[in-house]
Amino acid sequence: MFALHAAGAGAGGLEVEGAAKLTSLLALLVAIGVGSHQPFGQSQPQAGPGAEQPASAVQQDAPVHVAQGVTSGLLIKRVNPKYPTKARENRIQGTVVLRAVISKGGDIADLSVVSGDPLLVKSATKAVKQWKYRPYLLAGKPVALDTEIIVNFTLSGG
Repeated sequence: MFALHAAGAGAGGLEVEGAAKLTSLLALLVAIGVGSHQPFGQSQPQAGPGAEQPASAVQQDAPVHVAQGVTSGLLIKRVNPKYPTKARENRIQGTVVLRAVISKGGDIADLSVVSGDPLLVKSATKAVKQWKYRPYLLAGKPVALDTEIIVNFTLSGG
């Protein structure tokens, strides 16, 4: 629960206890249109053709950020990277971290390197570009995803 208290005579200020709850309440009021100069329950007029899209419509096409654990459950085709010869000869092991955008259809649409040994990065990116995912559904519609992919390189034997 939160409380509002008048702060000083005639100051017009408010003292807030539980500011996070107040922020949530204000967000709810904005979402339902309080203070929008529209009577409650009436929608905003629709823009004509060629008009700029509202921010919420633009964000619908933006990739949804999800954790690696979510996307690993959607993986239907995994191509394992080949261990680079030079890395094997030099006994280089490690992790390559990649940032991926997965398309609505489940393909790798964009891939960038976050970290990893340069001798391992090329092999990891070449393999991951071939991965395929089941489409991720949000409100029943496929959406693009933004996630992190971790590829581990480990040498066996001593």
